[in-house]
Amino acid sequence: MARLEDEAAQHTSALGPLVGLTREDIFGAIAVMLRETASDPQRVMKHSQAMGEDMIKIMTGQSDLAPHPKDKRFQDPAWQYNPFMRAGMQYYLAVQKGASHWLEDLELDELEKDRARFISNIVIDGLAPTNTLVGNPSAQKMAITSGGLSLIKGLKNAYDDMVNNKGMVSQVDKKPFKLGENIATSKGSVVLRTEMMELIQYAPTTDEVYEIPQLTIPPQINKMYINDLSPEKSVVKYQLDNGIQTFVISWKNPSKEQGVWDMADYVRSCREAMEAVSKITGSKKVNVSAGCSGGQTASMLASKMASDEDDLLGALTLMVCVLHPKQNDIEAGSLISENGLALAKRRAAKKGVIKGDDLARGFAWLRPNDLIWNYVINNYLLGQDPPAFDVLFWNADATNLSASLMGDFLTIFETLAFTKKGEVEMVDHKIDLSKVTSDLFVLGGVTDHITPWKATYRSTRLFGSKDVTYVLSHSGHMQAILNPPGNPKAKYYVHKDGQTTLPKTADEWLNGAEEVGGSWWPYWMEWLQARAGEKKKAPAKLGNKNYTPLDPAPGLYVMEPC
Repeated sequence: MARLEDEAAQHTSALGPLVGLTREDIFGAIAVMLRETASDPQRVMKHSQAMGEDMIKIMTGQSDLAPHPKDKRFQDPAWQYNPFMRAGMQYYLAVQKGASHWLEDLELDELEKDRARFISNIVIDGLAPTNTLVGNPSAQKMAITSGGLSLIKGLKNAYDDMVNNKGMVSQVDKKPFKLGENIATSKGSVVLRTEMMELIQYAPTTDEVYEIPQLTIPPQINKMYINDLSPEKSVVKYQLDNGIQTFVISWKNPSKEQGVWDMADYVRSCREAMEAVSKITGSKKVNVSAGCSGGQTASMLASKMASDEDDLLGALTLMVCVLHPKQNDIEAGSLISENGLALAKRRAAKKGVIKGDDLARGFAWLRPNDLIWNYVINNYLLGQDPPAFDVLFWNADATNLSASLMGDFLTIFETLAFTKKGEVEMVDHKIDLSKVTSDLFVLGGVTDHITPWKATYRSTRLFGSKDVTYVLSHSGHMQAILNPPGNPKAKYYVHKDGQTTLPKTADEWLNGAEEVGGSWWPYWMEWLQARAGEKKKAPAKLGNKNYTPLDPAPGLYVMEPC
């Protein structure tokens, strides 16, 4: 069960599902494989012979084919001790092995080979014997020991998903969680509400606070309460307990009619929020933190403010955010083509928004073994409930993405806009991060495949900041951020030689990095407090006469159904 939680928790925002995989690109990859296969009959004979030899060894009990130690599908002892089950597993592994060797032997360039590998893995994962009752000894045992109740429960789970989850297998048991009761419980109030966003101010928990406040800009996909899950995982609570005046934007889930909201609109909303924070706190600076696609928005905001010579922005924190993408950084990046990008923009413009459940489906099919078949086995074959895990509850609470904003995200990817100095125009200015001089803190995650850490490190070279800190958390995507003190396994890496003169490449940085036990949160908090000004008495009330408190945190927009 813990593995199900860990795998799904890593999948949030990525470019692949935004683009989608077009039929033309998929069929084109298959056609290339077939063409190359037919072009060399001798190669086909070689691999057919190797496959035949494996089959003979399996039939005679001489095969030593065994699953990879990290492949959890074949952990049941029956796969080792039952000769029929063992043979079935080995037949599957022989097909897997043969397909892998065949693909490696095809004379394809790296892009074509990556495409072929991706598609063949989806097919082979779907053919695994563990995905069926007859080929899954754990499910068979569960059916016997439960007197068949597990099968009935599995059918019920499947029916519930068809009726209530739009046909997608559930990754989380949502029943134990309720917003404002055991999720997003930090005290606060909405102090500004517009058509696009709510600004939430959280109530201080200390007698004194730092004078410069902190505004968090969340991604436009999913909802803002990832910053305030359970109290022990709450970034909001941690900031409050350390004297930081804490504000968070909550984006409204756009409808089809609001699909015209673009990056310029979101940046204007961020500036409106910053100005409100400044007026409420009396501070002439506002520190900003953002993660993933929210980090791209915050970077665009910083570029626009620098262009306007607006000095309201204080220190900037970017978490698991890629500003300088390369195709091999991206999940299924080999299948993202110019044709796919153009079709994705046209589809989005026609629909007005990209539906949250469509995005979730796209994420799942990027890693079907982890995000589909694992849950098919757990929920349907074993008849068990999916895990009740707060991060997965948030992850399942996906929101729509406006078509115009998605188009801007794709344009940023196509043009590498953040890497150019004044060459790409967006949000009524020419993007130039070299003009942004705010102190910068960048976070990456060691096992993050959504925003690979070496890609996040490239951001350190884009800004004009003289004071840049890079920290590498020993976790995946969202778990890199939600890494509070108290986890005995937690660790992170920082550069030994100081943070103001970082090396040019991620590999050079890693060679000079040192491992530190524990959460990176205290390290970041020390960095943030040093840039938060002097301490003053905590405000007795939230908001002010111009920004009167409205609804209690987490506000109304997060309560709207997706």
